[in-house]
Amino acid sequence: MGASARPGEGPTRSRRLLWWTIAAVVVLALASTAAVVVALRLDSDDELPPGIPPQPPAVAFDPQIDPVAATAPAPTPAGVQRAIAAAVRNPALGVLTGKISDPLTGEVLWTRNPDRPRIPASNDKVLSAVAVLQAMPHDARLTTTVVAGADGQVILKGAGDPTLSAQPAGRDTFYSEPARIADLAEQIKRSGVPVTSVAVDLSAFSGPTMDKTWDRRDIAGGDIAPIESLMVDGARLDPLDEYSPRSATPGIMAGEALAAALGVDAPVTEATAPAGDRVIAEVESAPLVTRVNDMLRHSDNVLAEALSIELSVYRGGPATLAGGVDAIEDVLSSTFPEQWPGTTLADASGISYANRTTPDLLDAVMNAAAGPSNPKLRPMLEGLPVAAGTGTLADRFPVATNPGAGWVRAKTGTLTGVSSLTGIVQTIDGRVLSFALMSGGTSPADARPALDAVVGELRECGCR
Repeated sequence: MGASARPGEGPTRSRRLLWWTIAAVVVLALASTAAVVVALRLDSDDELPPGIPPQPPAVAFDPQIDPVAATAPAPTPAGVQRAIAAAVRNPALGVLTGKISDPLTGEVLWTRNPDRPRIPASNDKVLSAVAVLQAMPHDARLTTTVVAGADGQVILKGAGDPTLSAQPAGRDTFYSEPARIADLAEQIKRSGVPVTSVAVDLSAFSGPTMDKTWDRRDIAGGDIAPIESLMVDGARLDPLDEYSPRSATPGIMAGEALAAALGVDAPVTEATAPAGDRVIAEVESAPLVTRVNDMLRHSDNVLAEALSIELSVYRGGPATLAGGVDAIEDVLSSTFPEQWPGTTLADASGISYANRTTPDLLDAVMNAAAGPSNPKLRPMLEGLPVAAGTGTLADRFPVATNPGAGWVRAKTGTLTGVSSLTGIVQTIDGRVLSFALMSGGTSPADARPALDAVVGELRECGCR
């Protein structure tokens, strides 16, 4: 297998069906007031066997982040050690390193070689999200424009927003609250400008569109696309399929979507929009925080890389993949100087085997997001998948066997021989714990449930 993150970054296509189980879905944040819990109903299309009671009425699913009680009993290091002792001995974990702490107090509750640099896989996205939220306005938006060129040509100019959608108005989209090609087309039609051809301006980004450590086979595999400043639906050929193959020419694909919406039958070309040309249409992306949370929830590699370039440009750096990595490293090394040593990044998404970081840093950023020390990071908790409920944890933490189902929010990470899990869990006593677990040397198919079991023990224990 190549550098694909797919094995651990999304649910299987056939969703597990449960008869009548209702799973609690945790709503966690700064430990300060009262806990709030909602429920998730997992429906089944199968007929129930005789004697099995019917399903209860549906319960609304609202996986928001709300405070939990600051007075919840505090766990102890000894209690945590007892709770997870058996689970961490599972040979399926291979070489395990990790850290568990209490965000309210900052107390370290358990460690195993927390300073050892490891390949994070998509846990790298946690670092990218933290850097972006720490350094940028959370309401920042990107504006995609169309300018009128010569001889009936219109030029679609990208601004680095891969969530721009080619889906028609009113149709579902993969990303949340995206700008749409359909809106651009409608504005162009209203402008009265006759259109005979469409060109695309990709000049907002420069440098290589693929990192040298990436495998180009992952474009067709659906894990990455060339990172251009103009894309639609994350360059997915099937805009609603998370694992769809991606386009090798995302900018041209976006131009073709606009041409189709305008009814223009002419080849799409590349062009540079002259400075000062008349803007005849523009659309804005969703706010930055929405895009960050989409990136985390779906472990979206393309969106992670685009966000890193957006961060670099905001800070006055180059609009390149390398500039994005430099920006993330600069922000994190200054925000978490004590935990930074041992981290070196090659990309913002985690698909590179050249990335290294430590459980110490991963737990520190999660501790900051869940605790009182850095409220700018708290919105990222909303984007973390819910165990047995949403995103890349939808098919993990089986409700029937793992008590963490619904009570864990975490970012997954999987490459061949690499499995990681970083997030938060609410104990049965109502205390929120942060954790970072990094496993290597075994099959992810074996390591993932073993990691989930460790976190499930934290949910049950109270750990006093």
